[in-house]
Amino acid sequence: MGLLKRNPFGHVLFVKRWLIRLFGAVTHRRYRGFNELNIEGSDIIRNLPHTNVLFISNHQTYFADVVAMFHVFNASLKGREDNIKNVLYLWNPKLNIYYVAAKETMQAGLLTRIMAYGGAITVERTWRSKGKDVIDKKDVNPNDTENIKIALKDGWVITFPQGTTTSFKPVRKGTAHIIKEHRPIVVPIVIDGFRRSFDKKGLRMKKKGILQSFIIKEPLEIDYDNDSIDEIVEKVEYAIEQHCSFLKVIPAEEKEEEEKLNKFRKWEY
Repeated sequence: MGLLKRNPFGHVLFVKRWLIRLFGAVTHRRYRGFNELNIEGSDIIRNLPHTNVLFISNHQTYFADVVAMFHVFNASLKGREDNIKNVLYLWNPKLNIYYVAAKETMQAGLLTRIMAYGGAITVERTWRSKGKDVIDKKDVNPNDTENIKIALKDGWVITFPQGTTTSFKPVRKGTAHIIKEHRPIVVPIVIDGFRRSFDKKGLRMKKKGILQSFIIKEPLEIDYDNDSIDEIVEKVEYAIEQHCSFLKVIPAEEKEEEEKLNKFRKWEY
């Protein structure tokens, strides 16, 4: 029966374990070798409870961000101090890590469907679909929030509250509703360098020799009873450094590169 043990979403843990091992082995040198991942705060990961933890982060690629988190979380839990040396930390990975992803993204092809088995909680993007804004729909889908509730009860959940890889977009209020309703420990993560290292999807290496940063911050202080949704949204924006106060003047060459990328972006996750 051990081989057929499943998580609350019906995924066979034996299969999930091997998927994490294989994808981890394939991707490890993307963060330690071709490029380097500078990690801060791995001790925070080791001090977290086993369940009801919500990680919030800014977002730069569809998949490379999440893959890095699987590496960092498991390495930290295996005693690595701000590094991902020796990929054997994935031999017995933490299996109750989930990540929130757009359903249309995870159903786009065979590879993404396989990756979804590794822990995706697929949600309907009620505000956007295939690059177009959708109106007259609520920001929160009850079925989606129920799945997130189940995942939090079982373990850790990663979410990107802006719902897009574009910097300084507003944080979706749906994330604040989830925080207020389910009262998880909320751990902010700030990443950088992934946009320069990978293509938009985060599957193909774009440039080598890039220093990627991965900063884990102390859990947010939230008054679940008295903080309003707008106050929680603002706390999240500051925590993941996506509040408008963090905006800076972009050098001309970076601005030109960003404009070129925008011309070829067909849709956002």
